[in-house]
Amino acid sequence: MYRTGDVARWLAAGELEYLGRLDHQVKVRGYRIELGEIEAALAGHEAVSECVVVARADKAGDLRLVAYVVAANGTAPSAAELRESIRQQLPEYMTPSLFVTLNALPLTANGKVDRKALPEPERELAAAEYVAARTAVEEVVCGIWAAVLGVERVGVYDNFFELGGHSLLAVQLLSRVRQIYGVELSLEVVYSGEFMVAELAKAIELKEIEQAGGDYHELIQELEGLSDAEVRALLAEEQDAT
Repeated sequence: MYRTGDVARWLAAGELEYLGRLDHQVKVRGYRIELGEIEAALAGHEAVSECVVVARADKAGDLRLVAYVVAANGTAPSAAELRESIRQQLPEYMTPSLFVTLNALPLTANGKVDRKALPEPERELAAAEYVAARTAVEEVVCGIWAAVLGVERVGVYDNFFELGGHSLLAVQLLSRVRQIYGVELSLEVVYSGEFMVAELAKAIELKEIEQAGGDYHELIQELEGLSDAEVRALLAEEQDAT
């Protein structure tokens, strides 16, 4: 029997779903991953017209998954939305670290996706948009991120995954937060949105208030709907009142 190298599976409805090719298997952080499965999960998103996933080496030489997406209606979904969609279908280790939006996928003369022609992913935030830590908590969190991710400088709006973060590093990150602040944060904090220093610092402050006990339930609810500046002002008022 001739083996084509294609990977597919039968669905409950009796249809055959194409997942990719065996020659597109990669090994990332000890896991053997079929890129076609990730592409199939992405292609199922209503806002995605075309997509391809590749494994690229970061500055440290470690492989990380990068997804290239063509929007279905001209408006690409956010990386957080695509990341959450994949997490609902596949294991954490199969979630791409970066999502790059393209107008069209590069093709070879035979009409197949030219993976070698895919552009190098670029960080969405330019150096000129770097925002330094504004609070003591943000300053500590920036230091933790820099140490865990192996980068020199981290801004409060830098994205954890765009800096090379992944699930294993996220566990290390939350472990250090627990050691320093004595608060227990779940991985849901990492995957609940665009995971940035500002968001983690706010989560730490909320957790500290929650663990302090007392009549803080209403304060926690109020904080969750405030901006970072409003949170700092409110916390200062609470400290002055005690």
